[in-house]
Amino acid sequence: MIIITEDQLDIQSFTDYVVGDENGAINTFLGVTRNVTDGKAVLKLEYECYLPMAQKTLEQIRDEAIVKWEVSSVSIGHRIGTLDIGEISLVVAVSGPHRADVFKVCQYIVDRIKEIVPIWKKEFFEDGAIWVESPGCEPQ
Repeated sequence: MIIITEDQLDIQSFTDYVVGDENGAINTFLGVTRNVTDGKAVLKLEYECYLPMAQKTLEQIRDEAIVKWEVSSVSIGHRIGTLDIGEISLVVAVSGPHRADVFKVCQYIVDRIKEIVPIWKKEFFEDGAIWVESPGCEPQ
């Protein structure tokens, strides 16, 4: 299951998706909007994406992880649009027979998302806004 949406992410549905009797481990990662970056108060975040490519790239990352490690299932959810402080922007759930691979895969997926998925994050402060952690170029 891979979902990119402006709606709030239902954490439990991503975890439930990867549950299976063959799995001895499930790891669910949540990316949450924090209130401070580099000592500056963050007011909100905005995420934009090129939806067809972002969806395809998330599928690619999921497939890479399943082939590279012994894991059973992966689900990924990413918010776009405006997010307030404390809202969840990313959910990654991974299941497999053993915890070591499940932890590695979860981190791998989060790192790859930040590296190659065309989803752009803009942080808003009292004195302006900046694009951050954006693969490729900034949106136009």
